[in-house]
Amino acid sequence: MLSAYLEVIRMRFLMMLAYRVNYYSGILIYALNIGAYYFVYKAIYGGQEMIGGLTLGQMTTYVAISWMGRAFYFNNLDREIANEIRDGSVAIQFIRPYNYVFVKMMQGLGEGVFRLLLFTTPGMIFIWLLLPIEFPSDPSLWLIYFVMLFFSFLINTQLNIITGLFAFFLENNEGLMRMKRVAVDLFSGLIIPIYFFPGWSKAVLEWLPFQAITYLPSAVFTGKITGSAIFQNLGVQVLWFVLLLIPIAVLWIKSKTRLFVQGG
Repeated sequence: MLSAYLEVIRMRFLMMLAYRVNYYSGILIYALNIGAYYFVYKAIYGGQEMIGGLTLGQMTTYVAISWMGRAFYFNNLDREIANEIRDGSVAIQFIRPYNYVFVKMMQGLGEGVFRLLLFTTPGMIFIWLLLPIEFPSDPSLWLIYFVMLFFSFLINTQLNIITGLFAFFLENNEGLMRMKRVAVDLFSGLIIPIYFFPGWSKAVLEWLPFQAITYLPSAVFTGKITGSAIFQNLGVQVLWFVLLLIPIAVLWIKSKTRLFVQGG
């Protein structure tokens, strides 16, 4: 069975490879986006050496690593699942000898591996040549970051699966998918670092899974989180991964009683 899931990863990787030109152009788009953020923050800093505990160089690194990390963990599994539910093709998945939800996660991983190799890595090198990025010199910090980035993928994918499965109950969950995407980008610290939020809102965000997607790994990478706090925040990611398995399992069990297919 493991070999079957590995084949799912390989097939999704090859499928993404067929459209690799789109991702090459995406590197340029992300670079322009990161460059715009850099000049905005440069204006905000003005003559100040540090804001929110970060120098301009650290903030530039935070923005770059956050957006390039997004290139790895981003996927459209919520839309794929919703479309398969609406057109009825998900019914076939009920009789196949594998777990539909796990297959979707493996498809997302295949896409993530493609994005990491052909989008995130070359994109980060390209940005490094243009902007003052400060990479950590400690190899162990790179290892911890990649572990945390993997959990970012898992948690984001879980949220996508949960959103997609709601199509069983809402039939059209387009609005929910858009709301989820905005919430992830905003509350994860991608658009605005969480330490720039007001005190009361930071306390609220600490009880939500979004910070585990972007803020925590990026804050570790830039040195905002150091020492034993690194492993505490890695534990937060692991905890959210485990907790999100519960609504996925409940939704999938309940979904089996909600399926109906309209003939044509």
